[in-house]
Amino acid sequence: MSDLVTVVGIGADGWAGLSPAARRELHAAEVLMGSARQLALVPEPTAERVAWPSPLLPALPALIASHQGRRVCVLASGDPMFHGIGTTLVRLLGADRVRVLPHPSSVSLACARLGWAADQVEVVSLVTRPVESVHTAIHEGRRVLVLSADGRTPAQVAALLTARGYGGSPMTVLERLGAAEERVISGTAGRWPLSVAHDLNIVAVECRVDAGVVPLPCVPGLPDGAFEHDGQLTKSEVRAVTLSRLAPAPGELLWDVGAGAGSVAIEWMRGHPANRAVAVEGHPERAERIARNARGLGVPGLNVVTGTAPEALAGLEPPDAVFIGGGVTIPGVVEGCWEALRPGGRLVANAVTVESEAVLASWHGELGGDLVRLAVSRAAPVGGFTGWRPMMPVTIWTVVKPVLPEVER
Repeated sequence: MSDLVTVVGIGADGWAGLSPAARRELHAAEVLMGSARQLALVPEPTAERVAWPSPLLPALPALIASHQGRRVCVLASGDPMFHGIGTTLVRLLGADRVRVLPHPSSVSLACARLGWAADQVEVVSLVTRPVESVHTAIHEGRRVLVLSADGRTPAQVAALLTARGYGGSPMTVLERLGAAEERVISGTAGRWPLSVAHDLNIVAVECRVDAGVVPLPCVPGLPDGAFEHDGQLTKSEVRAVTLSRLAPAPGELLWDVGAGAGSVAIEWMRGHPANRAVAVEGHPERAERIARNARGLGVPGLNVVTGTAPEALAGLEPPDAVFIGGGVTIPGVVEGCWEALRPGGRLVANAVTVESEAVLASWHGELGGDLVRLAVSRAAPVGGFTGWRPMMPVTIWTVVKPVLPEVER
């Protein structure tokens, strides 16, 4: 039992809200760890009290190791396995060395107060993420719960909703849920009355789009106007086909090489919150534009690398998929991407010039795969009538890297 770390979830109601089992664990602990606020909720035990250092994560392994052989109990807010320290300790120590006694999470308590079905609510944590992460959860009629970083978060969420065209959305801030000092503040995003709330709060939003605002869809192929760009943009129809060929799955990593406006990487990440992407772009102004687009479309975690392939690819984590939107004629780009690609991964490259098409045709002859030529025309005025204005045809090469059988030993 000495190597077992017990994690006890505790609410704003403190000791009074703990189960008998949780209280027994706290009484039996030799070392009690947690934030200063959490430690203050527990009556003085005989245990040694250790307040979390800042920053916590780099110091945590040594801190746990320094108390090896003693009964260690860690305090966590609410459910330790829901955006909590419990998940961090399991990653660090393994599930067999961590015992978790959960408390109702702030999400459960908020849904109970509001009468919301927990399984029909989108949850976004801003504890360690920027406020722009909320963008992907904003859709007409959806209910969203935002886990706040501090008392400034509600006003930041209200400002973001208003700028996005959801200023009429009802907002409720629930402070210190479960405590005797619990407080509920309600209003709308566009007329939010509170500049700073209590640091311990959760934000509830019922998304309502303002009149005249066109909501962004969830599927690939966002309107071209959703992106800031200088013309170097994979157009909506081509982008939708390209993403279908890249076949994103939750948790996978994409390299977007020659990213331009970053549209493919951004839509890849919007497909699932666990998806990751690296956008490689040689022009510094475009790289800055990619970062702005990523923040504005709800994926501020996009890793933007300013540099030219293949040199800029060195040291990057091997990808599950690669999109080459520009630079296929540069020596070493396709080779570098193919070599780095994980077995079973997909490589998709687009070409619009004769020279780049020739490169793709050559690689198709060597590695196989699939070649598609996509021609799109959009309706446009022709005098007093309407005609078709063709876009430049795009050749799309798709190839899957073989999974080699294991060598028999």
